[in-house]
Amino acid sequence: RWFTHFYVVSVLWNGFLLICLFRAEFLGESLPSWIQDMHHALGRDSQSKDMGKYSRYYNHFSALLVLLLLWLHSCRRLAECLWISVFSSGVIHIVQYCFGLGYYIAVGSTVLCQVPTNVRNGKKLSVQIWWYHIIGVMMYIWASLHQHRCLTILANLRKSRSGKVVSLSHSVPFGDWFESVSCPHYFAELLIYVSMAITLGIHNVTWWCVVMYVLFNQALAAVLCHEFYQKNFSSYPKHRKAFIPLVF
Repeated sequence: RWFTHFYVVSVLWNGFLLICLFRAEFLGESLPSWIQDMHHALGRDSQSKDMGKYSRYYNHFSALLVLLLLWLHSCRRLAECLWISVFSSGVIHIVQYCFGLGYYIAVGSTVLCQVPTNVRNGKKLSVQIWWYHIIGVMMYIWASLHQHRCLTILANLRKSRSGKVVSLSHSVPFGDWFESVSCPHYFAELLIYVSMAITLGIHNVTWWCVVMYVLFNQALAAVLCHEFYQKNFSSYPKHRKAFIPLVF
């Protein structure tokens, strides 16, 4: 239940960044000075000059679109935490809690730092939609729908048919991607971040580093959950993988 705080922070912070970039993109305003200073501190001034043949992969609209997807993802997860999920009395370590809050601030800032610094010139920018935008958004929607379905299945395990919470114990889930893996909602999370990497233009190394973090983080959590299921349910389906269908 403490994860709810992460999504509150993400909705507010990344919503603010989204507004800043939107105003720069469509209203011709300059980004705030502190964002420009952040660009300079991270070396974006010199980096943007060396993009060469991949410059079109780093356009402003890509970053705006990814920031929008990240914000929508946070909004959906917040809504699920508030109105769908049924949490037990589990707690979270204070270090993990602080790291989680910092992560959702950093990840949005990372997207903003992918914007070439010439956005500060105050000119209105044209929207350029490329093939990777379409593929990325379609993959994002597909993965988000499955994640929502899987989280709903988990929540319904603790509810009666009328929707009343009747238990906080763990049960074996069935349906949707649960037929293939123990933690499909973690796998969907990975796919969502991969979709954002595609939307940014595939060649964005910085965001692929974010994807690698999500991969290892979600894989570890999935393995622990998978082992829990196997230990506590003797009839647990043996064909299920922990994280990635048919692979891992």
